[in-house]
Amino acid sequence: MVELPFRSAKQLASLIRQKKVGCLELLELYLKRVERHNPRINAIIFMDTEAARKQARRADKALARGELWGPLHGVPMTIKESYDISGMPTTWGATQYKNNYPRKNALAVDRFLNAGVVLFGKTNVPLYLADWQTFNEIYGTTNNPWDVTRGPGGSSGGSAAALAAGLTGIEAGSDIGASIRNPAHYCGVYGHKPTFGIASPRGQALPGVVAATDISAIGPLARSADDLAIALNVMSGPDDIDGTGWRLCLPKPTKKALREYKVAVIYTDAEAEVDGEVQKRIQALVDFLLRNKVKVVENARPEIDAGQAHRNYIQLLRAATSGRLTPEMFQKNLQEAKTLKPDDESYQAQTIRAQAMFHKDWLSYNEARHKMRLAWADFFREYDLLLCPAATTAAFPHNQKGERWERMVMVNNKPQPSTAQMFWAGYSCNFYLPSTVAPAGFTGDGLPVGVQIIGPQYGDYTCIHFARLLERDFQGFVPPAGFE
Repeated sequence: MVELPFRSAKQLASLIRQKKVGCLELLELYLKRVERHNPRINAIIFMDTEAARKQARRADKALARGELWGPLHGVPMTIKESYDISGMPTTWGATQYKNNYPRKNALAVDRFLNAGVVLFGKTNVPLYLADWQTFNEIYGTTNNPWDVTRGPGGSSGGSAAALAAGLTGIEAGSDIGASIRNPAHYCGVYGHKPTFGIASPRGQALPGVVAATDISAIGPLARSADDLAIALNVMSGPDDIDGTGWRLCLPKPTKKALREYKVAVIYTDAEAEVDGEVQKRIQALVDFLLRNKVKVVENARPEIDAGQAHRNYIQLLRAATSGRLTPEMFQKNLQEAKTLKPDDESYQAQTIRAQAMFHKDWLSYNEARHKMRLAWADFFREYDLLLCPAATTAAFPHNQKGERWERMVMVNNKPQPSTAQMFWAGYSCNFYLPSTVAPAGFTGDGLPVGVQIIGPQYGDYTCIHFARLLERDFQGFVPPAGFE
């Protein structure tokens, strides 16, 4: 039996309902674990323990009266630092926001509280949520529980590390460039990037920003697929304004057994070569699926050019994040864009062009995106899901020098720019598709590997259900050593 702090949120909530463990008792267990283990990984960077204890006591009293607040009644929770919580700082790792204490909770935070969680802290992020490592000048560096010399991923790196180390019951992050999926893969937990637009991001933004960002989605991280489904149900749906006109009704999975699925699989791509250790785990999963009578097709692809799709994603991604630029940075980019050679396709050049493009150019990229989106829809009329890597490598050693495109990771004994991994981020993200990352085993060095499960638009619960079947029959969450 898995030790109590490493159990799923669903299991913890069940134990609370059965009164086998108290809400305050469970919170104190996690707080003691944070005191003991968090200094090694620096995943949780702010806590309001007294407010959490008061909430836990109220949860215990409510249960004694026969009141159940929701499916996560009494489950201790932390959440990504970028979510607004009254009384806690929201900085996005930027020193100019060090003293930003919002007065209101993010909508998703209130929804989790209404579902019964006991929210006790926040988890670390990289500067502006813009890295696949998690470090910033305010809170420092977060380490991977599987190997503290390596990063936990980003930008929801603190979220995934806290879950893997058994320091919290459930988590939530955001994803515009694999910021949920990448940390889940690196830390051996579950993560789900929802279909774009199904969960209101209100209150998960920089101070003063209220407009939703193109491509970006908020979603859950957890230690089980069941938890992803519960948390997605809690988080999803329109805000109060949009809710006057529409309701979300995601289709339920129609298949119950693995053998009923028809899936495509991708192991690597010329745009972003995948390390052999990661490919081995996906191959092991495919071998398992074939033994279980799943129809697996290895050469099926949507009718799009992968290179064109990747470049389209980088242009729209960096256009979407250009709002963070200062006026001085924007003017600098305008000047640098004029000096770029037409054949310069480096990540830096693509970023500068995206942040300096005319709106007419953006409309062309957006039109191309939607044509490819239709091609994806055609693809999913024949295939239930597509399986592929979440990144080109397992978690890599800390490397905080220089710009992201200057940092290298070793792939099949060759240096690769860390930004090449953005290919696997955008493969689904740019086209609004849902994607679940589930544990798929370990490299020869004992580092976790996740598989990315991509589904059709609004097929979120199908992705999660497939992960649930894999959890039951192939591979589930495994706690890292040293965090007993």
